[in-house]
Amino acid sequence: MDIKPQTSKIKDRSGVIDVIAEDAKTGEVVLVMDEPNEWDGSDEQLLALQERLNAYVSFLLDGELVEAHPELAGKPARIELRCAHMPDTSGLELLGLIHDQLTFQEIKLEVVVGKDPSSTGNRAATA
Repeated sequence: MDIKPQTSKIKDRSGVIDVIAEDAKTGEVVLVMDEPNEWDGSDEQLLALQERLNAYVSFLLDGELVEAHPELAGKPARIELRCAHMPDTSGLELLGLIHDQLTFQEIKLEVVVGKDPSSTGNRAATA
């Protein structure tokens, strides 16, 4: 996968796309979101996740991706959530709902669980 790092160390990352890449095997545009924290089931954590995913979806649907990377226009899209820890029950429920909504937009959502965010780890959910 051709990775173009867009990382940031700021605390509020709701508008930050961690990585934009093109998967050479599938031809998909991949937006990678890193979640290094343990899942605590708090409303605050779930809201932050939802806000970040909304920003990723907006980036795809509102033309910002094509504006920033015209070479990726027309390619299918996948959002890959890379978690250091397995999401808890409330996190999985939210991700399931988001997955179902993204299907209508023809955007895949994949959750990858593993200690090393750069590895493919274990797939918790595949869309």
